[in-house]
Order: sequence, then structure tokens, then C-alpha cells
Amino acid sequence: MFCEQCEQTASGNGCHQWGACGKSPQLNAVQDLLVYCLRGLAPVVIKARQLGISTHDEDVFTCESLFATMTNVNFDRKRFTKYVRDCIEKRDNLKAKVKEASPEPVKWTRVSGYHPDFNESLVEQGQDLALGFISESARDVDIFSLKLTVLYGIKGAASYTFHAQELGQEDEQVYEFIQEALDALNHQDFTLDDWVNLALKVGEINLRAMELLDAGHTNTYGHPTPTPVPLNPRKGKAILVSGHDIRQLEAILKQTADKGITVYTHGELLPAHGYPLLKQNYPHLYGHYGTAWQNQTKEFAKFPGAIIVTTNCLMPPHETYDEKLFTIGPVGFAGINYIPAEEGNIPNFSPAIQQSLDMPGFVEEQPPRQVMAGFARNAVLNVADQVIDGVKQGKIRHFFLVGGCDGAKPERNYYTEFVEKVPEDCIVLTLACGKFRFFDQQLGEIGSLPRLMDVGQCNDAYSAIQIALGLAKAFDMDVNQLPLSMILSWYEQKAVAVLLTLLYLGIKDIRLGPTLPAFISPNVFKLLSEKYQLKAITTPDEDLAACLG
Repeated sequence: MFCEQCEQTASGNGCHQWGACGKSPQLNAVQDLLVYCLRGLAPVVIKARQLGISTHDEDVFTCESLFATMTNVNFDRKRFTKYVRDCIEKRDNLKAKVKEASPEPVKWTRVSGYHPDFNESLVEQGQDLALGFISESARDVDIFSLKLTVLYGIKGAASYTFHAQELGQEDEQVYEFIQEALDALNHQDFTLDDWVNLALKVGEINLRAMELLDAGHTNTYGHPTPTPVPLNPRKGKAILVSGHDIRQLEAILKQTADKGITVYTHGELLPAHGYPLLKQNYPHLYGHYGTAWQNQTKEFAKFPGAIIVTTNCLMPPHETYDEKLFTIGPVGFAGINYIPAEEGNIPNFSPAIQQSLDMPGFVEEQPPRQVMAGFARNAVLNVADQVIDGVKQGKIRHFFLVGGCDGAKPERNYYTEFVEKVPEDCIVLTLACGKFRFFDQQLGEIGSLPRLMDVGQCNDAYSAIQIALGLAKAFDMDVNQLPLSMILSWYEQKAVAVLLTLLYLGIKDIRLGPTLPAFISPNVFKLLSEKYQLKAITTPDEDLAACLG
């Protein structure tokens, strides 16, 4: 196998024997086969769109399929076999429509004419196609590096686009570019500059995808407000919802209403507590249980109710809790309960609800503990005058955005130590699951402003960007002149998409860790370092000193 799309790749050089995430070489091969088939679907979608043929179904399918191939989303080979079958069927049906509508015959390339042999091993076919993709790019490692950057960035953007369309927020330009980027992977005549520009375009499109998802959340549930979130479970039946999908969380809340079940969030769903209409309409949404995704094997085993994983990050489950684990949407693992979508793309969660009712739940109260969530852009910019006054009066020296993905590597202790050492006249903004390294730290306040503010999920990088742009406007300066430093951790492909967005916006001096992406070649990193001053993290003390100048 060949996989280097996430941060935890073996020895930092890619996984070649078995995925560090738990993905087998066989699963990896079928995922590669699916990506190849999506690359063949893309030119047909582009041609159909030119002829005025609707491609909405194919566009949504593409986003869901790419989402499923992301790290720690779906480990079920049978599900991927179905994705491959559906992809070929959709492509061939669309070809027939194109043939009927086109005034001239269309000559399709090899990738758009490819048909897997479902009577033979899909694993071997996927392995051959992956080897071909590597071989055709081997003559220029820097172009291959950028091709992978584009592919992984598009996977991240597709996941945000998938969630946005669930909430009724879509943009044809986003769908159009995703197909164009997949088609670009078929080309051998693009220059290095072409690939650099395409990677930055991924960042631009991802910004729009995050904007759409932000609109879906805020239009549906209101703008987040600072909200205390209990960390102590309360006595009674319980159900745990993990992942990122707030729409599916709401569906679970609707279906558990008046059933005597308390709903807890896990992982990236912590920011859901900040949405006022969600809390107002569903009082049984009570608290947050556990921390980041990599701790789920211990945390899930101890939870006394059903657990529903709505998106990544899913780890290969242990037998201590696999019977109470449920997956939905693009998420899957062979042998684990899967609840398919029904009307409106909403599952019937009855099996998970019954499981929770049959389990003991929490049998005693625990001492109160809480954290604050809900410091999204409106909450922060509404007190911009206090922020500006604090800076002008010398009470606030610097802002640090310390966020991104968490993971299991010891090097990630850097982020805990960094926040602990941030001086008392500085404010820390955080987002995504990287915050679980320090989310319960008591950093105090500067005036009435908390020194630690949780901006939200990984997709709420959009909110963090708007905060930075809003403050730059208020201070009448370029965003790179703000007393703001970004200290980011990355893990999977959504983080790649967010980083490309920041580079597209021209944001400089980003510090990235805990290790650099294995798919970024030395020359490509040198290019990014020279143009954007992108740099690897060093030590907390050195980086703090450099940021504070």
C-alpha cells in the first residue's frame, strides 16, 4: 500500500505495510480504486454540465464518496465496493445523457472508460491503479507532491460541502471546481506553477465551502454564544454522539425527546452547545463526555449507553464496546451497527435509542465541572471595542490561535505546554479537537475577556478567519500586521484544506506541527516557506519568544 494522507504515517514517511489508522492494505486499495473511478466520473460531469444536464446527484455522491475515503471515516470494504458500483453506474448513465444531448460524438479518455471487473479482485485492480498513479508522476517528485496536496485538500473541502448541502447550503461553483480538480489529476501536462495555483484554488473553494457550512449552522441554530458546558455526567440513561454533524445531532435530539435519555456530545461536537436554538429546543442536550478522538477506545468502553459516530474520526473499535457502537452516513466499520438514512437523509435511530434504554446509564451524580464554548465570530467581534481598548492600553499584548487536529503522538504535548506558557497578558483562541490538549485549563481573564476562547469545530476556521479579518479592519491594518500568531496542529485532510485556505488568503508566519506532511516535498515546503514564511514548530519557549518578538 501507499498512503501518506495523514499526520500519523509510519516513521513520518507514509504507510506501506498497514495503515497507522488501522486501515488494511486491502481497504486502501479499494479506496484508491474508488478515487480513480471518481476521476473518471469527473470529465463526464464536466461535459454534462456544459450541455445543461443536471449533475446534482453526481456532485453530492462525489463529495460523500471522497469523504468516505478520508482518514478514520470508513473501514468497511463492502461499503466501498458499493460506492465503486454506484460510481460506474452514475457515470455510464450520465454518458448516455451526454450522448443524447451532444451534437457531436464525445471521445472519452481511458479513465472515463474504465470498468472494474467485479468478478475479479478489486484489491488487485486498486493496487495496479495506485501504482500507475505513482509511476506516471515519478519523473517529478514536486509535481507529485502538489498532486497529492490537491487530492487531499479536495477531500477536506468535499467533506465540508457534504455537510453544507445537508443543511440546504450549496454553490454550483464549489461542485464545479471539485470535479475540475479531480479531472486535473488525470493530466500530465500541468507545470509546477499550474499545480501551485490549483492548490491555492482548493484553498479558495474550501473557504466558500466553510462559509456555506457556517451559514447552514447559524441560519438553522443561531449564532453561537458563550455557553458553559458540563463535563460531569448526570444520573440517568445516556446516549453519546461523536463526530462533527450537527444536523444529525439534532435528529438524534428530536428522536430522544421525552424518552428520559440525556444526550452527551463527544469530540468535535462540543461546540454544538453554543448554538442557542439547539439548547433552547432540546433541554436534554446536557453536557460533553470525553476528549479527543484518539482517546475513544478508553472513553467509549466506559460510557453506559449507546454511541453514535456521525463522521470521522472513528478508530477500529474494541470488543468491549462494539455492540453499543453505531455509525451513520459515510462512516463505517465491518461488523459494526450501521443505521442507513431514510427520508430526508435522516436515519431512524430507534436501535441506538433502545440500546441506551436497555443499558444502565449513569448511576450516580458526579462533582460539577465545566468548560466554556461558543466564542465564534459574532461573540468575539461583538466585544471588539473591548479587545481594541485592551490592546491600546497595553493590557492585551498578543493573540494566539492554537488549534487544529489532535492525535496520539507524544510530540503533541507541545501544544499543552505552549498554552501553559503563554504570558498572562495574552489571549488564546482555539478550535477543532486540538483544543482537548488544554480545553479545561483555567487561564483566567483580562478585564471581562476570557484568556481562553473556544471558536468551534475545525470548519469554524472560517469563524476564526472572520475574527482576524474583523480585527484587522478595526485596527485599520493588514491581517499579517495584527498581534496574532497561528500555532496549528494537523492530522487529516480537512486540516490540509484549511491550511490551503489560509495560504490562499495570504496569511503568513503560520507554525505547523507536530510534524510536516510526508506528502510535501522539500522543494515544495521551501517554496511555501519563502512565500508565506510557513514554518515547522520547534519548542514552546523558542516559538513563544519568536512570536512575541
